[in-house]
Amino acid sequence: MADSLPDTNERELRLDPPIVRDNRGDLSLHFIASVRPAIRTGDVVRLKGLVASLHAADVGDLLEALGPDERTEFVRLLGDDFDFAVLTEVDDKLRARLIAALPVASVVEGVRRLDSDDAVTVLEDLPPEEREAILRQLPLIDRTAVARSLEYPEDSAGRLMQTEFIAVPPFWDVGRAIDYMREEDDLPTEFYRLIVVDAGFHPVGSVALDRLLRSKRPVLISDITDSEIKAVKAVDDQEDVARLFERYNLVTAPVVDTDGRLVGVITVDDIVDVIEEEADEDIRRLGGVGDEEATDAVGYVARSRIPWLLINVFTGFLAAAVIGLFDGTIEQMVALAVLMPIVASMGGNAGTQAMTVTVRAIATRDIAARSAYRVIGREAMVGLINGVAVALCVGLGAGLWFASPALGVVIAVALILNIVVAGVVGALIPLVLDTMKIDPAVASGVILTAITDVTGFFVFLGLAGWWFGFL
Repeated sequence: MADSLPDTNERELRLDPPIVRDNRGDLSLHFIASVRPAIRTGDVVRLKGLVASLHAADVGDLLEALGPDERTEFVRLLGDDFDFAVLTEVDDKLRARLIAALPVASVVEGVRRLDSDDAVTVLEDLPPEEREAILRQLPLIDRTAVARSLEYPEDSAGRLMQTEFIAVPPFWDVGRAIDYMREEDDLPTEFYRLIVVDAGFHPVGSVALDRLLRSKRPVLISDITDSEIKAVKAVDDQEDVARLFERYNLVTAPVVDTDGRLVGVITVDDIVDVIEEEADEDIRRLGGVGDEEATDAVGYVARSRIPWLLINVFTGFLAAAVIGLFDGTIEQMVALAVLMPIVASMGGNAGTQAMTVTVRAIATRDIAARSAYRVIGREAMVGLINGVAVALCVGLGAGLWFASPALGVVIAVALILNIVVAGVVGALIPLVLDTMKIDPAVASGVILTAITDVTGFFVFLGLAGWWFGFL
């Protein structure tokens, strides 16, 4: 008879690496459940055995899945084995709460082991006093590099860059560059290109590592330099930098100051984070949920949503006022009250489709001022085609349902007009807001809802009142 299996805890400790994610790529509930007892009992050996081989992103997801007290205890139990790069994988508010719960000495040591760009990410959202207390205890070289990056505007290339890079003059040969990299201790953790600089430390080109390693030692760096370098300014917006990486398929780019001198580099792994962050921000703003995160407290989430709900209350009263103008018409034909939501919802859906496409095009810089009219015209034509298609179905259904062909015609015409208006307004509102330097992702939805509801109710009820002689 085969030996019985060891108990669950022993099996989990033998997993190498642990089964962290399920078939869908989500963090395994079984794995989370296996971590919690180790935290609760303070079993350091078991906890380290479970998370030792995990990537920083997996540990970040684990922290977000744990409760507030469990997170702090998790970091405390790991001690020096806790990789502070994990803090770059969690949301800003959770990061700040974890740092606040840790001793300053632990934070200083953890930040000291990070690359400069990760150190900036960890420190940039902390209160100024707390940030300064940590910076003061960092070694001079690390403190200078991080403090300089923090002086640049938020969401700029200067905040995104890492100050560890390899810069070589063009008169070096390949052998000297390779020997330098072998002997120098203070190199970036990962790098893909050498930046070639002139005597004033201005970037004049770059050399890819594969080309460097394929060249003979006596070959001059200037002979293998790619002079088509795409440098970005430290004050450039990170979204513009992401577009540059996307447009030219960059892996890395040098960052220069206002005088054109090299001050850092940005790598594609940071750009992926920027693209995700910008997309996430736009999605949340479209939904009117601000900057809330899944780990935020209930009170904070409730407060952040209330203003948008109150704005929607106002727009609801506006639509109700329009309906009130036709209360006599509705009293004489109850079917209108039954069909009103169809007109409003179809207009809202059509407008949302047009608005979403337009907001995305604005965010990705796909719409220029000269093409705005073409975008609006296209949405009007799409609205007309879709409106006719929907109107035929709804009009026929309403006519049969209420045994009134005339009612079917009324709602069909109302749908066509409302969907066309919704398409035009859905494209126009984001373009106008963008021209006024107002984020279209924030305000477009509220304005669109108000216009489509008011237009839908007014056209439908007004047309019905005129058609059936109720006015």
